Amino acid sequence: MRAALLVMCVAGVALSASAMAFDKGDPKLGKALVDKSCVSCHASMYGGDGSKIYTRPDHKVKTPQQLAARISGCNANTGAGWFPEEEAHVAAYLNQQYYKFK
Repeated sequence: MRAALLVMCVAGVALSASAMAFDKGDPKLGKALVDKSCVSCHASMYGGDGSKIYTRPDHKVKTPQQLAARISGCNANTGAGWFPEEEAHVAAYLNQQYYKFK
């Protein structure tokens, strides 16, 4: 019972943190970060059009939480060095431009 309650609390915090990331992020600042740090890597993965990572039919991101996790993972894997606020800006931009999560 306690474990289930803990999981529900953690999931609730993750959900609200993801939603808040979109609300507190600035899409304009996020676009600049994406253009600087993401486009070249994604373009090399998708034959020159880096936006295909967001628009491909089998895209992996289906929820706000998954988007936030992907952004954090890319930040860590590429060594972009973004602060949490910058991750929020990127989330706000990608959500506005591609994902349209509420």
